Amino acid sequence: MKALFPQFKAVRKGKDTIEFTGQLQVKPELPVYTISVLYDGDQRPKVKVLYPTLVAEPKHFYQASGTLCLYQPRDFKWRRFKLIAREIMGWTAGWIYFYEAWLQYGEWYGPEADHDADFEKYLKEN
Repeated sequence: MKALFPQFKAVRKGKDTIEFTGQLQVKPELPVYTISVLYDGDQRPKVKVLYPTLVAEPKHFYQASGTLCLYQPRDFKWRRFKLIAREIMGWTAGWIYFYEAWLQYGEWYGPEADHDADFEKYLKEN
């Protein structure tokens, strides 16, 4: 993470838990976002936008945890050997880009997956 995103600082939160916090700007004309990424071993990384405040009920967002929906967990399984900088940060930048477009045009132009009852059940089990 330090090599690819030096603006992010790491703080150890537990034995296998690290929180990365820093700023991310995907295009010069878009706002600078302050992001938190919680790494916890084999658990799905949890990405939060700390600043700016997101609109109420944004698309592709887990309301209960306040985290971004970056991928379909049934199709991609996170494992501790994967790198946040190589997997999660690109998806986070993409989410920000599509979120800003959604705010401007009212349509989500990025990839989407339904958040149906089976999806929510899967999240609770994994």
